Amino acid sequence: MRILVCNDDGIYSPGIAALAEVASEFGTVRIVAPHVEQSSMGHAITATRPMSYRATPIAGFEAYRVNGTPADCVALGAHLWEKVELVLSGCNLGLNLGNSTWHSGTLAAAKQAALLGMRGIAFSVPSGLEKFDTVKPWIRKVLQTLVPAHELNLVNVNLPREPRGMIWTRVAVQQYDGVVIPTKDPLGRDLYWFSVKPLEGAEEGTDRWAVEQRWISMTPLRLDLTDEATLDACREQRPLDEQLAATVSPPVSSPEVAKQVVEEEATVAHAQLP
Repeated sequence: MRILVCNDDGIYSPGIAALAEVASEFGTVRIVAPHVEQSSMGHAITATRPMSYRATPIAGFEAYRVNGTPADCVALGAHLWEKVELVLSGCNLGLNLGNSTWHSGTLAAAKQAALLGMRGIAFSVPSGLEKFDTVKPWIRKVLQTLVPAHELNLVNVNLPREPRGMIWTRVAVQQYDGVVIPTKDPLGRDLYWFSVKPLEGAEEGTDRWAVEQRWISMTPLRLDLTDEATLDACREQRPLDEQLAATVSPPVSSPEVAKQVVEEEATVAHAQLP
């Protein structure tokens, strides 16, 4: 099995070396990671400039640094190393719980893998963790569970400092933890920090609750964000032109129409591929 290892903390983070070491027990590992920290980058991709790809051996592994985002690293790594089966992202130095799943660069790398038809697993550990000796056995247990589970395309994993075990969880989304903090520069000009605020009252069964109780949180995710129950209710209670659309529109668009929409959604020119 070919395993691509990425992160958002940068290629020199101790977390990526620890993850690669354990992953090497399950297949052939190659590291492709950002050349500098890309925390909270989300699923940004680089579309307005070219990227470079430089060999940077890490902990005895074949490794490369990229001047791009975590999602860039997965896309480029999979392009240059064919037949990648699994992408592991992390270990992020800082938990990615609840609403962090929206802006996490760590999880974005795993999502990029799923978008490209591979499997992606994101790993996060508590902020400030420096020694991974106690964490590696738990990473191994997580991989022993998830590597054979081919039906799971995207999983977010968070490890507390002293795990009691592993449980399946859902995302905690009761409230948003973002906060804007105003400050001043030395000349008195306005500046702003975007930070997080402590959250309390996590619901049982969520990723945040699990980590609070010292359980490893394993959350299966999907790329389709559609609220299916609300969609069904909208169609029933506030019908629009669904019946007309089904009558006059073909189930599959013509290549010409599809191409036009692709051109209209593009923010940069599409490359002419051979």
